[in-house]
Parts: sequence; structure tokens; C-alpha cells
Amino acid sequence: MVDLARKPKIASRVIRDPSIMSGAPVVRGTRVPALTIVAHLRAGHSDQEVFEDYPTLPVDGIDAVRQWAEVELGESFEAVRNPSARAGRQSERGRHA
Repeated sequence: MVDLARKPKIASRVIRDPSIMSGAPVVRGTRVPALTIVAHLRAGHSDQEVFEDYPTLPVDGIDAVRQWAEVELGESFEAVRNPSARAGRQSERGRHA
């Protein structure tokens, strides 16, 4: 389980580097695309669920993606949600548990 209360010494941020994921925006220090995290948030996943799916994310990585997305995609970036995606995913988790 990820300790969400622990803060890193260096704040996370979203970067673009041509040598990492062909320049797609990623959370610094990882290969996790920012848009993948945005998709999870839009689907209604909690921060804890995202951390379980992407354990390499730093504890403030989701906050960094939210800040980046507000600038790049607009303040209502999380407004686009797909509730059926989450329901289907929960069903899959039940099968694998």
C-alpha cells in the first residue's frame, strides 16, 4: 500500500523529453504518460486505485498530472467521465481476486 501522506523531497511534475516515450508528457522520473493518468481520473478511479495500477508513480505524481492537465486541457479536464469503464473494471478485479 502506498503511503499517501509521505511527501517527496523533490516535487513531481510532468515533463516532455524526446528520449522518453517519444516526447509524450510523463511524470518526471517515470515512463507513466500523463494522459494515461488523466484517463483513469476521468473514469472515476480514486488516487489509491491509480497508485495500485502504477506503483512507480511518486506520491505527488497525480497532483502533478492534475496541475498539468488544468493548464493543458482546461480546468474541467476531469469532467469527461465514462462510468461504464469503471463498472467493467471492478467486475474484472472481482474475477481476479
